[in-house]
Amino acid sequence: MSPVLEAVFGNRSAAQTLMFLEAYGSGHALRIAETYGVPVSAIQRQLIRLETGGVLVSRKIGAARVFEFNPRSPSARNLRAFLAAELEALPEDETKRYYRQRQRPRRTGKGD
Repeated sequence: MSPVLEAVFGNRSAAQTLMFLEAYGSGHALRIAETYGVPVSAIQRQLIRLETGGVLVSRKIGAARVFEFNPRSPSARNLRAFLAAELEALPEDETKRYYRQRQRPRRTGKGD
């Protein structure tokens, strides 16, 4: 994670949360926390703060609250453009480690 992103967003967990959501489109606190190996409470705090600020919206899917960028927010659109550029600039090893993970289980019957 770039020190610049941490400085811009105020802390590491905020930067990680936003980068994850830009890379994958949506996510829940436990999945984001497991990706980076950080406490779930730190990610939950950022998700709630960003939702309260209008940057994110959430919906319940089963027991999980799934967050994504607010499509009605012009600020969120501008932020996403910035995050997309930052994702492009990441080193390949960091991109593979954090931003190219399988998000859904394999289809039944698909070869292993």
